[in-house]
Amino acid sequence: MKRQSMMLAGALGLVLSANAKPIPIEDFAKEPNISSLSMSDDGTYMVGLIATPGEDNETLSVASWDLPDTIDTSKPLVPTRITPPNRKMRFAAIQALPGDKAFVVGRQAWTGQTYCTEGGGAGAVKTFVVKFYVGSKDLDDLDEGIAGLGTERLANKQVEQCRDINNTTGIANSLPLSDDEVIVRYNNIASGETEYYRVNMRTNQKTFLYNGSGRQQIAFTDPRDGRILVRQGIEPAGEGDWRVETYMLNEATGSMEREEPLDYLASNRYQMDIGGYDEASGKYYMITDKFSDKAAVYFYDPKTNQFSSEPVFAHPEFSVTGIILGTDEENWNEPLGINYAAATVETYWVDPELRSVQEGLEQAFPGQLVDIIDTAKDGNRVLFSTEASDQPPAYYMLINKNKVVMIGDSRPWIDESDIGATELIYYPARDGLSIPGLLSLPDSYNKERDGAVPTVILPHGGPWARDYAGWDVSGWVPFLTSRGYAVLQPQYRGSTGFGRELWFAGDKEWGQKMQDDKDDGAQYLVDQGIADPDKVAIFGYSYGGFAAFAATVREDSPYQCAIAGAGVSSLALFRRIVSADRISRIVQGNTIDGMDPSANTSKANIPILVYHGDRDVRVPIAEGRDFYNAVKGRVDAKFVEVKDMPHSLPWWPEHHRQSLTAIDSWLKSDNCFGS
Repeated sequence: MKRQSMMLAGALGLVLSANAKPIPIEDFAKEPNISSLSMSDDGTYMVGLIATPGEDNETLSVASWDLPDTIDTSKPLVPTRITPPNRKMRFAAIQALPGDKAFVVGRQAWTGQTYCTEGGGAGAVKTFVVKFYVGSKDLDDLDEGIAGLGTERLANKQVEQCRDINNTTGIANSLPLSDDEVIVRYNNIASGETEYYRVNMRTNQKTFLYNGSGRQQIAFTDPRDGRILVRQGIEPAGEGDWRVETYMLNEATGSMEREEPLDYLASNRYQMDIGGYDEASGKYYMITDKFSDKAAVYFYDPKTNQFSSEPVFAHPEFSVTGIILGTDEENWNEPLGINYAAATVETYWVDPELRSVQEGLEQAFPGQLVDIIDTAKDGNRVLFSTEASDQPPAYYMLINKNKVVMIGDSRPWIDESDIGATELIYYPARDGLSIPGLLSLPDSYNKERDGAVPTVILPHGGPWARDYAGWDVSGWVPFLTSRGYAVLQPQYRGSTGFGRELWFAGDKEWGQKMQDDKDDGAQYLVDQGIADPDKVAIFGYSYGGFAAFAATVREDSPYQCAIAGAGVSSLALFRRIVSADRISRIVQGNTIDGMDPSANTSKANIPILVYHGDRDVRVPIAEGRDFYNAVKGRVDAKFVEVKDMPHSLPWWPEHHRQSLTAIDSWLKSDNCFGS
């Protein structure tokens, strides 16, 4: 659509304005037409979420598609069966399983007396119950739990509540060579132990395998048969630190043996992930940043206790995030591709056939991120999606390696020509550190023609996280660029995914150098002639909300206003969140220090909008309300309580409507940019 409109404008000699037509809030608020697609291993059926028919995209239903031997590629695939949600429970995700089954996740609002929610608390707690269901591909027989796990009656009603509120079951190993069986991990709330079962999804028969609790946790199981191959444990290392130790199975003796070259101190925060196991050599693919700033793949041989002298795969600019290994008998455990985190997660395909498929699809969908979701065992059916920062996801199936059939567009009502694209940039911090950032400009923006525009600095949450340049599922970036705002998502020091130097540079710099990076990003855009220095705002959610609070009380702010969504206003809450776990106290707890916004509210100097969900148990609503109450007499401030909104996605349409309306109105008000 965007390419066609650009060609038409050029042919007619029209000038495209950077002030794109604002996309209505409702277009971002309502549920997508289609999402969460998953295809069975044999390629005979597919499941997913679709907008419930007749409800104008207010809720999602689970759906399944029969995939016959011959598929008509001249028309879109349509669901064979649709199961709507009930009045209380809403569907959140679905996945195809062996045995012609489907795994479904549902969630519903819950209020009651409990002690096991993330935020703790006394009295009635407003939170959510998450339920897992398994049923046939027909989706007309969804049963709670997996083979009865997680549904047994417990003597203590409070313990039952904790089981229902928290996720207690999940697929630990899909056993790709088995047609019917999987390994299920069950967190037994009553005993406090983690149990593993081999479950036949067709017959529901389950067999107890092993207990995963204890000092050494299960780190990797054999994808062939579910055997425990690797365990990891921690031991005291003195001065409050812990040593992370790795133990691997010695096939000759049957015992788990410590691999000292894999040891590291928790305070060093090395990545030491098992990416896979090579049966032929007995070596492991280790994804680690122990030898470089960015994570790379090395072979590790437990027989010689040595890493390979050089990485098996390393990207010169970005960290490796995963390895794709073959799951069929003919390519079992062969490395097919390597994932690495650039502006988006990209794949370097080792397998020539899959590389050819990827390259062919990218040629068919230029400028879009093509993600291969599932491949049938015979390779003749490939489920994939396409998206871009300015184009919502769409889903397709490649048939017999030469024909593509449309399955559905998630948001066909959105006009991509109203949304700006996103690119990865780097800008200098005031101390010289290079800061990555994702810059999104209004569509068809031309600096010479349009000059400086209103700009929003949008720091991510975490802070140990990062942003990507695909479609923003929160809707914030396209929502803002369609309204003519430039958006910078700074990957400030303390962000992960861009190397250890950037990550460690954020230690004990909360509200200080971490905040400088955001301000320096604003100044960079001003210097580039992109940002209007009199129309710059900061908007963030969760830790991003902390950054908005910090900006409100810092002197010489480059911002005219701030927006804090579900923000943490005190360092004390961050410390409390990580204090429950002895490892996180070392790994993250010691990094939390700097300027505390809640202790500096008397210095508030710019207007701020605070919005917060009333069912947020990760960051209790008091964090936002207390900051608002402390600054409202000093600066213009507004507080919006969003009914039934939890901390994390997925949010419901009413949550998006209320929050996006508040953001839109605030930016347009005299407190920010004006109308």
